[in-house]
Amino acid sequence: MAVGALSLAGPGTQSAEAVASGCSGRAQKTVRFPGGELRVYKNRNYACAMTIASNPGARRAMSVSLQARGGRAAVDRGTFTRQAGPVTVHALNRCVRATGAIAGVSRSTGWILC
Repeated sequence: MAVGALSLAGPGTQSAEAVASGCSGRAQKTVRFPGGELRVYKNRNYACAMTIASNPGARRAMSVSLQARGGRAAVDRGTFTRQAGPVTVHALNRCVRATGAIAGVSRSTGWILC
C-alpha cells in the first residue's frame, strides 16, 4: 500500500527550486532580453528550457524552443501571461540550443552544454 502511495506522489513532489522554475536540474544559462529571459536547465539525461516574462500580466505572444543536436526541437508557442514552456529534450552527451521570444523580440543560446 505504501509503495502505491509513493508512486502516486512521485511526479508531484519536487524540490522548491524545481517548482519555482518549472524545470528540474541545475540552471545552466540565462539569456536576458527586453521583456524577459530565456532559462536553460540540465540534469544528467535531460535539458529543459523556458521563457519568462519580466512583467507578467497581459497576454502576449511568447515562445520557447529547445533542440538537442541531431534531434527534433521541442516547442511551446502561444499567448501567455507569464511564461512559455517548460520544454524538455533528451540531452545525454549532446549539445543543445534554445531560443526564447516575447512579443517579437527573441534571443538564442547557440550550441551549449557540449
